[in-house]
Amino acid sequence: MVTTGLFCCKQSSKSTSDTIGTETLDSVKDIKNKKTFNDKDLYTKYEYIDPDGKSLIIQNGFPRGGVKYTDASGDDYNYAVFWTQITNETDSPLELQMNVPVDSYEVPSLPGKYYKVLIPPDTMTLEKFPLFTYGLKNLESFLDKSIHKSASLNRTINQKESSGFYAVMLCLVEGVHGTLRTGLSLKGQNLFYRIKLLESNNTFREIYDKEILCGSINLKNLKFRK
Repeated sequence: MVTTGLFCCKQSSKSTSDTIGTETLDSVKDIKNKKTFNDKDLYTKYEYIDPDGKSLIIQNGFPRGGVKYTDASGDDYNYAVFWTQITNETDSPLELQMNVPVDSYEVPSLPGKYYKVLIPPDTMTLEKFPLFTYGLKNLESFLDKSIHKSASLNRTINQKESSGFYAVMLCLVEGVHGTLRTGLSLKGQNLFYRIKLLESNNTFREIYDKEILCGSINLKNLKFRK
């Protein structure tokens, strides 16, 4: 939804063709006509229960974007925007601390191809859901300033409240057509951002699957509700 998050497989601006596609949730026309949000718009949803039976819920969305970005050096990237919303139904404030290294991660099956996770400071709300890139503004300015920096996000989510954030994946994997999926989850008090690259066919075979340790929360003794 977090590492957030992402692909930094760059291509020289001298290249004349793009051979990868990052699947988007809707076409621009469909997005403009979309007025409601429901569970079909979620990629993953995780619920964690505290000893009092109160829930912490993490929802992760699908990608939207697939637009080009050119950095100051003239290198071209594709980017996709993801979102995550965290709902705190417990009786205690949630202290969220996320830190994603500046590292670019190589896809083992695709030598020389990398991805990078970036987290804008903006807040995502479901009212922005119908908008292109989920309403994330000034994206190119953010990328210009942050493309070579580690990503971090610190937030307090009070009891009975929700907060959402964006993750941006920069990517260009030449010669591979794939479907990109990401999502934040919790193990104990540690946060993990998971990145998957799937083949774009009926089998959706995994090409790549990685979890990045990306932060922590203060709440203890949470158990995953299956």
